[in-house]
Amino acid sequence: MDSETNEKQAQPSPTHETSGPMEQDAIYQGNRLVARVLDAEVDLDAKEIRISEVFNSDELMIPDECEFQRYRILIQRIAYATKVDKAERHKGRILRGVIADILGYREQ
Repeated sequence: MDSETNEKQAQPSPTHETSGPMEQDAIYQGNRLVARVLDAEVDLDAKEIRISEVFNSDELMIPDECEFQRYRILIQRIAYATKVDKAERHKGRILRGVIADILGYREQ
């Protein structure tokens, strides 16, 4: 990717309602984009998704069910959480080493 593409992907996007297709790097709750994801690995055998980093996640209600890509998920473990300085490119709460259970598939 070129640096301009990286810049666009790194910009925080506001929480918003969506009725169109879901973005592949986003977590939703109640049709609202509530967080962004870096490096997600889906393990269907273990029925879990391992995510290296969740950012811009201030609006994410961790104990509540979420939607990611085509899955309904529930976050079970977080290795590390921090609140980043507003000067950083990723704003808001950052979660690292996230493991979420796959509950099923989201309704289309």
